[in-house]
Amino acid sequence: MDPTKAMSVLSKACPYLARTGLTALQGLAATGVQSLGGSRGVSTSAVEQARCSVCPGHTGQSALLAKASQCPVVGPSIRANEPSKASQPASQAPPAACPYAKCVKDKADAQAASASQPATHASHEAAFDYEGLYQAKLAKKHEDKSYRYFNNINRLATRYPQAHTAQPSNVVTVWCSNDYLGQSKNPAVVDSMKAALDTYGAGAGGTRNIAGNSALHLRLETELANLHRKEAALVFSSCFVANDATLSTLCGALPGCVIFSDKMNHASMIQGIRHSGARKHVFNHNDLDHLEQLLAQYPRATPKLIAFESVYSMSGTVGRIPEICALARKYGAITFLDEVHAVGMYGPHGAGVAEHYDYDASLRAPVGQRIPGSVLDQVDIITGTLGKAFGIVGGYIAASSSLVDMIRSYAPGFIFTTSLPPPIAAGAVASIQYLSESQRERYLQQAHTREVKADLAAAGIPVVPNPSHIVPVLVGDAESAKAASDMLLARHSIYVQSINYPTVPVGEERLRITPSPGHDSFMRARLVAALDSVWSSLGLKRTVDWERLGGRCGVGESREHSELHVGWKRGVDHVWEDAQLKQAHDYERARKGGVAISPVIPETVQMISATA
Repeated sequence: MDPTKAMSVLSKACPYLARTGLTALQGLAATGVQSLGGSRGVSTSAVEQARCSVCPGHTGQSALLAKASQCPVVGPSIRANEPSKASQPASQAPPAACPYAKCVKDKADAQAASASQPATHASHEAAFDYEGLYQAKLAKKHEDKSYRYFNNINRLATRYPQAHTAQPSNVVTVWCSNDYLGQSKNPAVVDSMKAALDTYGAGAGGTRNIAGNSALHLRLETELANLHRKEAALVFSSCFVANDATLSTLCGALPGCVIFSDKMNHASMIQGIRHSGARKHVFNHNDLDHLEQLLAQYPRATPKLIAFESVYSMSGTVGRIPEICALARKYGAITFLDEVHAVGMYGPHGAGVAEHYDYDASLRAPVGQRIPGSVLDQVDIITGTLGKAFGIVGGYIAASSSLVDMIRSYAPGFIFTTSLPPPIAAGAVASIQYLSESQRERYLQQAHTREVKADLAAAGIPVVPNPSHIVPVLVGDAESAKAASDMLLARHSIYVQSINYPTVPVGEERLRITPSPGHDSFMRARLVAALDSVWSSLGLKRTVDWERLGGRCGVGESREHSELHVGWKRGVDHVWEDAQLKQAHDYERARKGGVAISPVIPETVQMISATA
């Protein structure tokens, strides 16, 4: 049997080999004599005395060596350098074979036997049961309650934030959309898209290399580079693709690169890290001490990348951007910051949380001008989306011109994908320009978020504490979370999708609420009353119940404990601070000739205005 095919079979059968890439396995097989035998003098007694701490009946401290000696790939290299076993006493007989090794041997033997005999294609021979596998995988999802149901929700542009279900007459209020600021129905955005559609048609016509590189794409990338005060930007079909393509291409190119990834990073980043083939370490969420311990293991000259987010979408926690950038400088790493749930939402121009750290300086400096020493300037690579606060679709990166050009030239996820249609690019340009000037949408969204969180807290509904615009309501059970979502929709005409594994860990299932500029006080009162009713009907745990259990996800925990992972600034409850909200309100009112922002300013901001 071909050695490469054999190792592929073995790696799929053995849970230990499955964690190692095929190239690494080939390297181990080729260099085993030198590294395991010749250079270290592995003795028979060392191998025989090793006992597997995982397999039943085996004890001892050298489990890895025991497994390696039994492995059909690495084992021969070890045994080739062992002294003769003839003189060894019976007491040193090797342990019983690892059950995984037997599984590997049986599977390899079966594959070898199959390969040595010509296929008969006899009519009586049964083909593989493909449908059976599909059904079994789905049955597992149903059994652990993680199967996902997609609701038929049709958002209405003229009645934002409302939608109709499968029946147009059944109108519901949407409280979980990622169209955070309602830009998808903004007339400035829609009109730009209509004009581009009439002029350039519906499709891009190909990849960027083949007929799909238009003036609108170039203009969009210029707008994005200016927004983040970087030299260049590159647009992708989505930010999942942007993250995957950039991380896999960049870290695959850096020799011996080591990646340090926050435990709560998005699946797109995890995918890109996996595809890069680079060594990785996962640090506890927002745990700077843990991150530094991991970084300190490597020489400063080793290429390193720290991947993290600004706003974590399911918890609402905020990455410790300045502190992580400082660690990156100390240990010679570059930073990769995902601002997907922050662009459009934070900073005076909507560039994200990194811009918001230097709010006043960013407000004074012209868009596009670098601010040396600012937090935004310290971040090496920023990724974002056009599909959330900007209300369109697509993803991008912003960084130095050389890095962007390298990704443009090498990333398959960019090279071989049809580019965004011109109307999409036009709408994105309009949305970025609009939100770079307008503070109205950000002000109202943040004000409404504060009000929702305060009202839910008063009702005892367990909200995961965070300083951002996300309102995660802890349920703690997948089946109950879905039941709560279904009841809100069926009884109260309120749509809030339940979130379960693998998006969040088992036991941390939740409802994820995202207030928008369009949710008025009447809608908010209905939401709080509906949640209170559902919690009582289903007997779900309230904040006080989580306190008795010791807390979970920050709910029912002390402020000191929860602040360890929520991020932002210690002792500051909101990314958008009171003074910044007041400035945004006053700026927008002056821009509109003194016309008041609707709805009415929240009471907390009114109090600030009165004392200013």
